Amino acid sequence: MDRIYLDNAATTPIAPEVIDAMVESLTYSYGNPSSTHSFGQEVREKVELVRRNIASKLHVKPGEIVFTSCGTESNNLAIRGSVEHLGVKRIITSPLEHKCVEECTRAMKKIHGVELVYIKPDSLGNISSESLREALAESREKTLVSIMHANNEIGNLIDLKEFALICKEYDAYFHTDTVQTIGHLDLNFEEIPVDFASCSAHKFHGPKGIGFAFIRKNLGLKSIICGGPQERNLRAGTENVSGIVGLGKAFDLAYQDLDSTKEFIKEIKKYCIESLQVEFPDIQFNGESGNMDKSLYTVLSVLLPFYDPMIGFKLDMKGIAISQGSACSSGAASMSGVMMRIIPEHLVGKSTPLRVSFSSMTRKEDIDKFIACLVAIKNELKLNNFQLNN
Repeated sequence: MDRIYLDNAATTPIAPEVIDAMVESLTYSYGNPSSTHSFGQEVREKVELVRRNIASKLHVKPGEIVFTSCGTESNNLAIRGSVEHLGVKRIITSPLEHKCVEECTRAMKKIHGVELVYIKPDSLGNISSESLREALAESREKTLVSIMHANNEIGNLIDLKEFALICKEYDAYFHTDTVQTIGHLDLNFEEIPVDFASCSAHKFHGPKGIGFAFIRKNLGLKSIICGGPQERNLRAGTENVSGIVGLGKAFDLAYQDLDSTKEFIKEIKKYCIESLQVEFPDIQFNGESGNMDKSLYTVLSVLLPFYDPMIGFKLDMKGIAISQGSACSSGAASMSGVMMRIIPEHLVGKSTPLRVSFSSMTRKEDIDKFIACLVAIKNELKLNNFQLNN
């Protein structure tokens, strides 16, 4: 059976060049980068080369890139670190954030008594700059704003520079989860004054278990892990060298042909939207994901005009990997919090949400087979309902 992968927002296949770079590192670069002998220092130079390359592309200083295990750790470092070391007493966020940001901010409220303020999104899941300004104007305490750049389920984008400038205006720290956008959008943190950002390599054909945090220099942040002085005292523990090498290779590949890759994936997304509309005229697209100008080009969130809670399983049985929400909540039986806030109440239980996410490895033939399987599933449902009622 041919297998088709349409869950790239959860994770992407590792590029062959990344695997080759990691195997070479595992084979020959096995020294500890903290060791003073030549084995260790050769490895240290490889780690620092990756750091410099990433910093150069993001227009930041190498010392502002801190290697972590993933986006979740990077987000925790920024949020928990801001509360425990920077005097943050108030966090402004949204109810549509990734699970790790949602849980970390709640933990800061429970453990440290931080005031937690949620900005209410509109019916499409947008967070307005006006609502951010209003929330900041009410603050009398040192504040951290944590709003993701692109929503991982519906693809909605914020104007990152505008949000960052508003935070500066009110002397608030700004953290943004950029896990879905680094590697897919060209970001210049010299022009966009964010204080913290996060990255996970497996979102752009790198390995799992490695990422980085961007932490603006001289903020005074400290490590949330007790241990050695690695990563400029911001992340204790021996570095995952082969992971860092893989991250570096994937990062270089992502930005090597970014414009052409972006246009290719946009065409795939546009083709998917148009093909779905032909077969399902009543289909809806959640949030802004159906708007090519207002959403991330790798994500499409659809609302099928029929109800089938087993659709993910049925598609999997037909060889198609897809998601009904974020990977972190895919094991849950109930609809995700994001979907509950976006889908109109009268359509709950009558329609089926799906997240389709694309990469440079996605082909139009994959979309054709996916839609053909959806049509077959809908027809099977009709037949079963007819037999049941007769």
